[in-house]
Amino acid sequence: MDEKNRHLSTLDLFQDLSEKEQEELDRITTMSAVRKGKVFYRPEETGEVLFILKTGQVQIYRISPEGKKLVITTLDPGSLFGEMALLGQQMHNTFAEAMSDCTICVLNRADLERLVLQRPQVALRMLEITGRRLRDAEGRLEDLAFKGIPARLSSLLLRLAGENGDEVYGQTHQDLAEMVGTYRETATQVLNDLKSRGMIEIGRKRIRILNREGMQELAES
Repeated sequence: MDEKNRHLSTLDLFQDLSEKEQEELDRITTMSAVRKGKVFYRPEETGEVLFILKTGQVQIYRISPEGKKLVITTLDPGSLFGEMALLGQQMHNTFAEAMSDCTICVLNRADLERLVLQRPQVALRMLEITGRRLRDAEGRLEDLAFKGIPARLSSLLLRLAGENGDEVYGQTHQDLAEMVGTYRETATQVLNDLKSRGMIEIGRKRIRILNREGMQELAES
């Protein structure tokens, strides 16, 4: 089994495929390396392929009419994207951009449709994945509508650190600002306030949570 096939066989989306179906999946997908900054699609482009992220990070975002960037989600290895346009055969309304050098597997619409007809559970799993992402997006929209910047940033840092972690790596103040829908200067001011209160420690592209309970209370305020 080659590297691409091993990767695809570990994904929830393609679990339970027979050996023959796995071989067919390997045949109809392509894997390629892309450099940081690659834009996979833009608004108003039709969706003709499903992207599967093997390594690296991809950011899904929108740009307001005023030019302000709002990050919808940041995808890690094992994620798929482009599925919304494929499922509804509608236009993309977001950008998808490689935030680091990435390895991507690509499956075109016609081959995906044939696979779904043969294995309907693939479509069901795709809907489950899309549903989880929509719920996450709804939660973030709720935060934007009802919470202030300190609460949004606290919630974001806790989410990025994970349930058992206390450190957030690789995010600049600009990145964090775009994720919570504010300006870099505002995000920096709030982070410095959290630092002065002893709730976080700030390093270069690294934030350590010192008071998880306090951050949780602030996130829920």
